[in-house]
Amino acid sequence: MKLYRLTRHADGARATLTDAPLPEPKAGEVRVRIAAASLNYRDLLVRDGVAKGNGEGRIPLSDAAGEVDAVGVNVHRLAVGDRVAASFFRDWTDGPFHARYMNAALGGSLTDGVLAEHVVLPEHAWVRLPDTLDAMAAATLPCAAVTAWHALVVRGGLRAGDTVLVQGTGGVALFGLQFAVALGARVIVLSSSDDKLARARALGATDLVNYRTTPEWDAAVLELTGGAGVSHVLELGGPQTYQRALNVIGAGGRIAQIGVLTGFGPQPNLARLQGMNADILGITVGSRAHFENMLGFIAEHRITPVIDRVFAFDDVENAYAHLRAATHVGKVVIRVRA
Repeated sequence: MKLYRLTRHADGARATLTDAPLPEPKAGEVRVRIAAASLNYRDLLVRDGVAKGNGEGRIPLSDAAGEVDAVGVNVHRLAVGDRVAASFFRDWTDGPFHARYMNAALGGSLTDGVLAEHVVLPEHAWVRLPDTLDAMAAATLPCAAVTAWHALVVRGGLRAGDTVLVQGTGGVALFGLQFAVALGARVIVLSSSDDKLARARALGATDLVNYRTTPEWDAAVLELTGGAGVSHVLELGGPQTYQRALNVIGAGGRIAQIGVLTGFGPQPNLARLQGMNADILGITVGSRAHFENMLGFIAEHRITPVIDRVFAFDDVENAYAHLRAATHVGKVVIRVRA
């Protein structure tokens, strides 16, 4: 089979296509013929880490979907022919998170990912897909969609009538928008592009703020909410957006801390958090159970993931470049096989 590995070079890191023997599943393992994979911002961070000498040789990416084509002994949940997607945290099936799960996150510096024609993982690391999703759509879900679901629904308790502030129009942002709209919430979307904001409106966003033309977007959001602020923030930016997110959180609200799009930097002033009896929720993707529950919701509400562009399996470097350019709306997908 063919697969990609991240390799270090003088000018940085690259995803290098290489050959490998077809892996055979051992006891409790399942082999999947991958149909599609997708990229996340995290994949750029992992790649940049390889450029600095951390994790060279790893198979990248956490998100993929395909069809079971072989199983080992003692496999009971899945069978050959089942359509499945990988779960981001290989070993977090249900219950509370434990720090030990982090080392087994797919496609990180310590654990191989899924950018390959075939992938073998323990049976418990695969999620069976509903008929409403094809492989291309399903490949967008394991990281971004589960993150938004965990943040807004599982931990955030989102309900009809709530107000959600979404930063940007990437994968997590648009899944958050779609889930919130399906639940009857009001959604305010921030972007630097009027074209991207128009796409968000078509998906059901109630209010739009261009933060390039309105740099003090927190004031605009407070005005839109009559000074009350919002009940949920998908905080995807990091240091350059965090203080403004705090400025707009309403009474009893929840900030889902997810992103580092502007890097890592100083901590904001948390005084408003206390004054508003609000919470910060640290979110890193979610469990297999979160994924399965989310799939039921997606199927019930006929939610269609937003795919920005699809790249061929031999065009992975351009897929990375497209993601880094940050012109996308929704998910960047790689078609592994027709």
